[in-house]
Amino acid sequence: MRLSRPPFGPAEFKDADLLDSTYYAAADPHALWAQLREHDPAYYCDPADGREAFWVLTRHEDVSMVLRDYESFTSRRGTMLCIIDLSMPDFASDEMMPDTDPPRHRMLREPVNRALTPRAVAAQEEPIRAIVRDLLRPALDGGVFDMAQAALLFPMAFTGTLMGLPQENWRRMSELTAMTIAYDDPDYSVGDSRATLRQAHHELFDFFLSEVRRRRHSGAHGQDLLSILRAMDVDGSPLTEQQLVLNCYALLLGANVTTPHVTSTLVAMMAEHPGQFREVRDDESLRRPCVQEALRWSSPASHFMRYALRDVQLHGRTLREGEPVSVWLGSANRDERVFDRPYEFDVKRQPNKHVAFGVGPHYCIGAGLATLGLRVFLDELMNLVERVEPAGEVTHLASNLVAGYKNMPVRLTPRAGVTERTLSGAAG
Repeated sequence: MRLSRPPFGPAEFKDADLLDSTYYAAADPHALWAQLREHDPAYYCDPADGREAFWVLTRHEDVSMVLRDYESFTSRRGTMLCIIDLSMPDFASDEMMPDTDPPRHRMLREPVNRALTPRAVAAQEEPIRAIVRDLLRPALDGGVFDMAQAALLFPMAFTGTLMGLPQENWRRMSELTAMTIAYDDPDYSVGDSRATLRQAHHELFDFFLSEVRRRRHSGAHGQDLLSILRAMDVDGSPLTEQQLVLNCYALLLGANVTTPHVTSTLVAMMAEHPGQFREVRDDESLRRPCVQEALRWSSPASHFMRYALRDVQLHGRTLREGEPVSVWLGSANRDERVFDRPYEFDVKRQPNKHVAFGVGPHYCIGAGLATLGLRVFLDELMNLVERVEPAGEVTHLASNLVAGYKNMPVRLTPRAGVTERTLSGAAG
């Protein structure tokens, strides 16, 4: 998805197909969202080809309201537009965390939350730092480096460790995650949309099922997230194999969706704004707000979906019981009613009320870990790199679910004194 700024050209939202994944790679949804926020904040999208109609909410206040109000808007019937787009049944209803409502959602989430306390997350800082140095090492030879492709593997390294997954599977799991979120992208598709999703889901589910059964047969127990799920008791019963597999899938997808695309955005913005790059390099207190601004700017999770549980009046419209309602986080994070100069990247932005991690009961369970990973990445970028320059044309994911770069060629100039010993953690 292109991260553009005004002035926008004309965007006729009545003709835009928000279900079309390729639209987000080639067009400018920000121009569309700006018009919707101003002129039709509760827009009823009724595709001409007979696909199910759905509501489109684009203002920050409305997005936050829907995500918080689980008594009026349920997650149980699916949370992504591809459920509508491909007319797919949601067999995960009430089975995995994203597709549940409280109180069941709390029962599934709280044991995992206890494994992701601030102390537990902080213990991952040095392992993540080593991962970042390995990621940046090949970029420091002065050549052209595709940051977007390299960043795809970044979250898998620490997520795989936290979940206790064999390292030899990490690369393929990253690829399968990309197929799941960008099933219409020609670089990830294996036929049509259904075939791509079917293959990705089959491989991921089969892997997790094999891992669950291997641990059960061996009697293995640990402190990783898969072990926590296996030990979980919900309503007096352990999770079934299907529930274990689906919740592993949800954790993996959540981790691999956000972090790589915000990582690429950090690099892109530092290349585009060399003055801010120098400020962040010289003033460490700006690094945390810089990460928050990159989250706002990139808004990697483009939308979430809910279904109305009752009639709701909004902006003179009636969202009727049973109708699907989509909320657009990328639009909410450019809402002029909330953000001053929303189309400017500003590492000093305070306050920053972005909703990149969502809000309410489904607030991203791995937000603390993702934020730590991004902050450590930014630290190492500042410690190791003197200058970031674009080195070619960027391409964008064809996905209505995730906003991100597919390719980002850059050239990184290392700081004076950066050596292999520096990258290995020793003083340079």
